[in-house]
Amino acid sequence: MAGILIAGTTSDAGKSVVTTGLCRALARRGIKVAPFKAQNMSNNSMVCAPVRRSEATRRIDDGPACEGVEIGRAQWVQSLAAQVTPEATMNPVLLKPGSDSRSHVVLMGRPWGEVSSADWLEGRRALAAAAYDAFDDLASRFDVVVAEGAGSPAEINLRAGDYVNLGLARHADLPTVAVGDIDRGGVFAAFLGTVALLSPEDQALMAGFIVNKFRGDLALLEPGLRDLERLTGRRVYGTLPWHPDLWLDSEDALHLAARRSAGDRVRRVAVLRLPRISNFTDVDALGLEPDLDVVFVSDPRGLGDADLVVLPGTRATIADLAWLRSRGLDRAVAAHVAAGKPVLGICGGFQMLGRVIRDPVGVEGAVAEVEGLGLLDVETTFAASKVLRLPHGTGLGVPASGYEIHHGRIACGAGAEDFLGGARAGQVFGTMWHGALEGDQLRGAFLRETLGVPVSGVSFPAARERRLDLLGQLIEEHVDVDALLSLVGEGSPAELPFLAPGAP
Repeated sequence: MAGILIAGTTSDAGKSVVTTGLCRALARRGIKVAPFKAQNMSNNSMVCAPVRRSEATRRIDDGPACEGVEIGRAQWVQSLAAQVTPEATMNPVLLKPGSDSRSHVVLMGRPWGEVSSADWLEGRRALAAAAYDAFDDLASRFDVVVAEGAGSPAEINLRAGDYVNLGLARHADLPTVAVGDIDRGGVFAAFLGTVALLSPEDQALMAGFIVNKFRGDLALLEPGLRDLERLTGRRVYGTLPWHPDLWLDSEDALHLAARRSAGDRVRRVAVLRLPRISNFTDVDALGLEPDLDVVFVSDPRGLGDADLVVLPGTRATIADLAWLRSRGLDRAVAAHVAAGKPVLGICGGFQMLGRVIRDPVGVEGAVAEVEGLGLLDVETTFAASKVLRLPHGTGLGVPASGYEIHHGRIACGAGAEDFLGGARAGQVFGTMWHGALEGDQLRGAFLRETLGVPVSGVSFPAARERRLDLLGQLIEEHVDVDALLSLVGEGSPAELPFLAPGAP
């Protein structure tokens, strides 16, 4: 066995859902499976422990001692689904957008540099080599590698430099299955058009389709599925139903809907929706609390009736602080604090709460220094090297843990007491630790301290496991997993027809 590529007709079609569910379904069968995404573009990432097993992981100089490596959050969750230890090899290239035309590159878990739209093709050659090495490394150690594509394989303008969709499939001779979101409409045209736009060599690897988010009577869909199979000569391997309890750590969009409580003690949590927000999964655990209503806001009116305000992480602290001020949110946050209500800043959001932010080496751009909101006695100075760490300790009298991803170095003054690698002054809290609220004890203590909310007994890790099990079960029930395993073992069927027009 080797692997399979889960591609999609569009971004957000369900590639991550199918990949994650397939990893859990195979793991439950006793198959040693690993997730893989050659290149992920997301500001939502995770730190995991460094693992050095091959030339792929030795490609990047470790530099100074570092406690962790950085990968996309989705691949970290997929490793949990696969019940294996997450590692940088599972997401060798992570692009963290800094603007519409430039991205910071994390290669094998370490900062590598930047790529822009101007040097896109040339800059991708080195990244492709590392990605292929990483896939080959995983394939040598696992029974099955479930690779997730990016965007759509039919983006023919990008095909020459592609190494995450059919470029990867061609490298490893991977059978490919395309996922389409029927909830959006037009899924049959998307399936047919995706195949038809591919070159003959790429079409030869496109084995079939999986329909995602179907609602209603499957009998009404089946005539269309039969016609699709007849027109393309390719199988439909399954139809996943829409399910209200499907939830995964989000990557590129804010999928966290407001959680409404039917009780009388609802408290409202307002999270600032910063333009370059990152690691917004930090508030997912709050969304599971039965007494909390979590909403994302982008104007001062959204803070008016908030009980707790959260300033989340950001890829560009100085720029997002300027945006916050331009909308009057700085005054709204200050008024919230003046009313004696709690504020929590996480990483970049914490840095905004301090007195000053300095960037002497230009990590974020040309602005060398800017005043913070002045709500904490803290100064931040950006350094060229990135901190990647998995801290453990205590907070509010209970055990706590999290992960750190930042360039900022914090100096706390006498007016602030320590709080999770950050600072606290009264009801204003700031931490450099992402993910701390996922710890049930810490979250309970924090909500008691700030809102007087009693401990709910909700376990966030248990909730994530239940959802991963649900996803694996849905894959088993609605997708022909045995047929997909046959593809992994035998490759795409040799008789797949070519559909004109094909890409030049």
